[in-house]
Amino acid sequence: MNWLSRHVRPGIQRLVGNRKETPDNLWTKCQSCDQMLFHKALEENLQVCTHCGHHHRMGVTERLESLFDDGKYQRLNQPELPADPLKFKDKKPYISRLREYQSKTEEKDAVIVAKGTMGDSLVIIAAFNFAFMGGSMGRAVGEGLILAAEEAVKSGASLLVIPASGGARMQEGILSLMQMPRSIIAVERMREARLPYIVLLTNPTTGGVTASFAMLGDITLSEPNAVIGFAGRRVIEETIREQLPDDFQTAEYLKDHGMVDQVVDRLELRGRLIMLFGLLRGEVGSTLPVEPSAASDIPPMAEDEPIVSFDQA
Repeated sequence: MNWLSRHVRPGIQRLVGNRKETPDNLWTKCQSCDQMLFHKALEENLQVCTHCGHHHRMGVTERLESLFDDGKYQRLNQPELPADPLKFKDKKPYISRLREYQSKTEEKDAVIVAKGTMGDSLVIIAAFNFAFMGGSMGRAVGEGLILAAEEAVKSGASLLVIPASGGARMQEGILSLMQMPRSIIAVERMREARLPYIVLLTNPTTGGVTASFAMLGDITLSEPNAVIGFAGRRVIEETIREQLPDDFQTAEYLKDHGMVDQVVDRLELRGRLIMLFGLLRGEVGSTLPVEPSAASDIPPMAEDEPIVSFDQA
């Protein structure tokens, strides 16, 4: 403590009274438009900027509360696994890195599996926590996805998976890569049971996560401007020696090229998911707005135009 904080600051406080200082987290700056936002207002708007609509990263608990009815849900216990079977070490042992993130996030790993209702319909959600080692997929994440699918099949529920991940977890080597086919098997169980499976891609969804379960949904949604891809943009440009479009690997680019069905604003997401699950389950009263299609511009076939079947071709 120096003389400024020891003598001058207490003197000023006596003059103006013992007012509480403004908390450091009262305001936050938008990552897109640099507008200063009231922190509480941003939370109430689901971390969407009230000025430019930029979607900031959302905490996994906050996201679950925003989707389930009345914000209520039950977390499912995931199986305990050996922490570090490969005894991996880079700058620090993998086991130390795991414990560090477990302490920081108060979670065991990068995925949370929860059960609740959306529009009174039972739904299982597997949501990734990007704050836990970049949402990377290791054995625990694979087990979480299998647990989510098994619970959905057992209870006849719909399944929603929300990835936010940098891909496979390199510290687990081949054990991490094996979660790609394992997660695909989990999705296949949903299809065999004829139960709805929707994927909501969030920023970012990359690597082995994109190359497995994340692109296998009955319907694939994405939040605006989410980065979605397999390899990184720079790696691709260096490989093909071409400049890629500015919007390459964004949600909007993928929608335009048929990889994403809809890009949905977070504020409209819960209602859209309830509607889509209702449609997939064949529930009465679910309606889907139809966007104008380029097919409507195709002129009708002339009456005298011959019809060629596949057998004749």
